[in-house]
Amino acid sequence: MQMMKIPKRYLIVILTFISTSVCYIERVGFSIAYTVAADAAGINQSSKGTILSTFYYGYACSQVPGGWAAQKIGGRKVLLLSFVLWSMTCALVPLDPNRVFILVLARLLVGVAQGFIFPSIHTVLAQWVPPHERSRSVSLTTSGMYLGAAMGMLFLPSLVKYKGPQSVFVAEAALGALWCILWFKYASDPPRSELPKATAAGFGKSLLPVKGSQKIKVEDGGNSIRSTKIPWKRILVSLPVWAIVVNNFTFHYALYVLMNWLPTYFELGLQLSLQDMGSSKMMPYLNMFLFSNIGGVVADHLVTKRIMSITRTRKFLNTVGFIVASLALMAIPVFRTSDGAVLCSSVALGFLALGRAGFAVNHMDIAPRYAGIVMGVSNTAGTLAGIIGVDLTGKLLEAARAADSDLSSPESWKPVFFIPGLLCILSSFVFLLFSTGERIFD
Repeated sequence: MQMMKIPKRYLIVILTFISTSVCYIERVGFSIAYTVAADAAGINQSSKGTILSTFYYGYACSQVPGGWAAQKIGGRKVLLLSFVLWSMTCALVPLDPNRVFILVLARLLVGVAQGFIFPSIHTVLAQWVPPHERSRSVSLTTSGMYLGAAMGMLFLPSLVKYKGPQSVFVAEAALGALWCILWFKYASDPPRSELPKATAAGFGKSLLPVKGSQKIKVEDGGNSIRSTKIPWKRILVSLPVWAIVVNNFTFHYALYVLMNWLPTYFELGLQLSLQDMGSSKMMPYLNMFLFSNIGGVVADHLVTKRIMSITRTRKFLNTVGFIVASLALMAIPVFRTSDGAVLCSSVALGFLALGRAGFAVNHMDIAPRYAGIVMGVSNTAGTLAGIIGVDLTGKLLEAARAADSDLSSPESWKPVFFIPGLLCILSSFVFLLFSTGERIFD
C-alpha cells in the first residue's frame, strides 16, 4: 500500500517554519556567545552594544530590496541565497571580541542576508498557499521565530559552557547548511495550481516572476499582456498598506523592548537573579509560539466556515490581540514578583502574536503578487521600531537613574512599558479604520 504523499504546499510551509526557527537560533546564539566572549575579554558595555545592534542596521537595509529581489528573481531562489550567505559568514568569521571591524562587518552581512528572508517567505507562501489556509500557514511559519528563540535560550548557554563561544557559530552554520540542503531538494515553484480559479483567488503560477512582459491566456481564449512593473507609488500611498506598517512597527517595538530589557527589569527593577528563575524565562516566547498558531487556526476557521469575512477576521484578531497586549504591558510594573512579571509579559507577547493573524497575514490578502514587497516595507518599519525602542528605553532608564538613582522603583519603569502599551491601542484603531481583506493590487 502506497503511503499518502504530503501535499507540496504543506512541505513548503514546514520548511519555511524551520527556516525562521534556525534564523532566531542564530540571533539568540550570537548574543549569548558574544556576551560571554566579550565579558572574558573585558570589553565595555558601549562597545558590546555597538556590536549587538549592528545586525539590525543591516537587517533594516535589506527588507525592501529583499521584496524586490523575491518579486523579480523568485522567493525560492532568494531564500536559498540568503541562507547560504549568512551560514557561510557564521562558519568563516572567528569570534574575537578584540577584532571589532571584522565582527561589525560580519554582523552587517548576516543582517543584510537575513533581511531577505521574510520578504522571500511571504512571496513563496503567496504562490503556494490558497487564501483559506493563509492564516495558519503564515502563523506557523512566523511562530518558528519564537520557538527558535526559546530553544536557543534553553540549549546554547550549555554549549558555550562546555564547548566555548565559537562552537555556537559552528552549530549555527551547520543548521543553516542542513536547511539549505532540504530546501534545495524539496522546494520548487508551483507548476500550476491544483485548485480551481487559482488566479482569481490570488495564488499559484500566476504569482511567479515573469521576465519582461509575457502573454498569458485568459478565459475567452485570447491573450493578455502581463506586466512585471511594480506599482511602487500605489503601494506607498495605500492606507491599507500603512495600516499594516503601523501595526508591524508597534509589534516589533513591544517585542524588542521586552526581549532586550526584561532581563534588566528582573535584575534591577525586581532585584531578582535570572539564574534563580530557571526555565520561566522561556515562557513569554513559548507563549508566542502557542498563540501565534492559535490565531492562525482561529482565523482560517472563521474564514472557511464563513463566520466572518476576511476583512472582519483580520480586524477582529488584530484588535483583540493588541488591546489585551496593551493592558498586560501596562500592568508589568504594577506586579512586584517574578511570577507576576512573567505572567504579564507572557500575556502581552502571546496576544501580540495572536494579532499577527490580523496584520501579518494581511500582506497576502491585499497584494498576493507583491506580498514580499509589502512585507519588506512593513518589516523595515518593524526593524526601525526595534532600534528606536531599545535605544529610547535606555535613555528613559538613564534619565530615571539620574533623577532618582534607583531603578528598583516601579515609577522608573512605567514609561518603558506604557509607551508600547499606548502604541498598541493606537495601532489597533488604525487597523480598524484603514485595513481591508480585499485584494487591492493585481
